[in-house]
Amino acid sequence: MIACNTASTLVLPPLRERFAVPFVGTVPAIKPAAAQTRSGVVAVLATPGTIKRDYTRDLIAQFAGRCDVRLVGAPELAAMAERHLAGEAVDMDALAEQIGPCFVTQDGRRTDIVVLACTHYPLLIDQMTAAAPWPVTWLDPAPAIARQVARVLGTAAQAPSEARSALPHQERTNLAVFTSGRPVGPAIVRLLRDFKLRTETAAQAV
Repeated sequence: MIACNTASTLVLPPLRERFAVPFVGTVPAIKPAAAQTRSGVVAVLATPGTIKRDYTRDLIAQFAGRCDVRLVGAPELAAMAERHLAGEAVDMDALAEQIGPCFVTQDGRRTDIVVLACTHYPLLIDQMTAAAPWPVTWLDPAPAIARQVARVLGTAAQAPSEARSALPHQERTNLAVFTSGRPVGPAIVRLLRDFKLRTETAAQAV
């Protein structure tokens, strides 16, 4: 699993060509955005690196040829998400500046879907919603990627719902394991709890 849009757009094809093991990538969710948009105006919010890749532009050409797609490279947004994860307050003016180019009016139509093409960005969905000039669908591809991982792993990785419900609550909770060996800070614990994740360091989990 390559949990980064920029890395996926760079190395996914050669990795799949070289190795027999399956690779699941994280790439901009342009295909579902093109299928879901009503206005036909879509923004792809990503790091500048992801925006520059031919892979991203090929996805647009292949799946969104009938849409007006605005590529928005936000140079500071990932760092803002990391500071938020560490417990710092979000500078809403700076956030609005980063996402502002996503909001486009084209021939009376305006952006109705913003693709979150960086794994950091869902951490800021509440703040981006508050800063947006009008309501949009923030398209987070994480659930679809998780389903793809489950399909690749096969049915053995998909316990029946009855079996899952019989497990103790702690075993049914998704687990985020940190490998630094340092205790996880309280701000991170609180934020990940919103995503229904409990946290442990690798030493505690072993």
